[in-house]
Amino acid sequence: MKRLLDGWRRLRLGTRLALGLGALALVVFGVVGTVLVTTMHGYLAERLDEQLTSTQIDQTKKIREHPDYTPRPLYGWYSEVFTVDNGTAAPKPSSLLPSEITPPLADVARDATRTEVLRTVYLKEQGSYRVRACPIRANQVLVSAAPRDELDSTVRQLVIVLAAAFTLALAVLVFAGRMVLRKGLRPLSDMAATAHDITSHDLTGSADLPVRVSGTGGGVEVEELRTALNRMLDHIDASLAVRTAANERLRRFVADASHELRTPLTSIRGYADLFSYAAANEPAERDAHLAKIREETARMSVLVDDLLLLARLDSADAETPLRLERTDLAELAAAAAEAFRVANPRYPLELEIATQPIWLRADPTRLRQVLDNLLANVAGHTPDGTPVRLAVRVFPGWAEIYVTDAGPGIPAEHQARIFDRFYRVDDSRSRPRGGTGLGLAVAQMLVQAHGGSVAVDSEPGRTVFTVRIPRVS
Repeated sequence: MKRLLDGWRRLRLGTRLALGLGALALVVFGVVGTVLVTTMHGYLAERLDEQLTSTQIDQTKKIREHPDYTPRPLYGWYSEVFTVDNGTAAPKPSSLLPSEITPPLADVARDATRTEVLRTVYLKEQGSYRVRACPIRANQVLVSAAPRDELDSTVRQLVIVLAAAFTLALAVLVFAGRMVLRKGLRPLSDMAATAHDITSHDLTGSADLPVRVSGTGGGVEVEELRTALNRMLDHIDASLAVRTAANERLRRFVADASHELRTPLTSIRGYADLFSYAAANEPAERDAHLAKIREETARMSVLVDDLLLLARLDSADAETPLRLERTDLAELAAAAAEAFRVANPRYPLELEIATQPIWLRADPTRLRQVLDNLLANVAGHTPDGTPVRLAVRVFPGWAEIYVTDAGPGIPAEHQARIFDRFYRVDDSRSRPRGGTGLGLAVAQMLVQAHGGSVAVDSEPGRTVFTVRIPRVS
């Protein structure tokens, strides 16, 4: 049984459906044939009984009118009058009944002295007969027997015809059904071919998945499956593209972070070597080397702090680095502007803020860091003397911060990636001015953590960074 089940499971779906359809048709044909044969058999048997009854009624009438009347049976029939006396039934002395069939008919006559009897009797060497017996007068019973050969022959012929017709119909149904199912399941075979085609593509080195399920037909269900598969492939294609882009960003991020950390570490190691020689000779030179070591250490600390902050902002499981409280944005902007003027006196700064407080639900330290990073970005990427403007405006439910400079601008092809970590417009790892390359990335992540957004709009002679933060009344 297990072997049969395994063989059945290994068959193709179209073959199994065709065989299942054939089995169902076989059951239906069997039920229909049984009903037809049974109905026909009952109908013919009922007609035979009616013929026996009508014949005996006519013969009984004649016997009663003419006591010496001898029944004349139809061709192949038997008809005789039996006299029943003391439980014994005997035909007339002039009876022409064969001796071998007289006892079975006498038994029927003995049982019909008071009421008619209708039964099927097997007569020796004659076959099956339908026998009817009815009382004529006291102690006399008319017995008639009709052969069932024609009835049984008709039923057998009907069974043969039905079996042949149903067998032919079953063969045609299975063959035609197999052809129809093969054509109907062809779209599924095409989908399977598409799936095999996908396995032939190397997705490790490329995010492009050009394979799609094509074709038409197959019905509504197949069309839904085809659409679902194409949507799934589109999703896989998009996911592969995102994964490839993320891997590329991670690779670039690791390379840039390694370079940024390697530079101060190399400097610290070099100054440490110089310090070991200068410590025993010139105290002034020794102090200069120590100052350089402290400077590079501070620079590396800033870089590591920024990386840790970004990691905490990226992680959904880590505790948020924000400490939200009621904060006056106008006060923060004024403090950031004053600090920028002191640190960068060569850049004229114009401040435009409201006189009344602008209340936010924010972390004042992190929001100040955003302002400082945006202003430091201006100082790090524009020539000395570039006018800078810091403005804060209030809208219903929002506050917007604008950091504008009149510098050379950011090329349009770089604006979409200006907030990427370690991204540089000139794609160079060396910069003449300081910075870790993470300022704008940190600013964007902090603004998004506050529920806001940051955008850039730049052209030659004008660059505007716009920060949008939700506010409370």
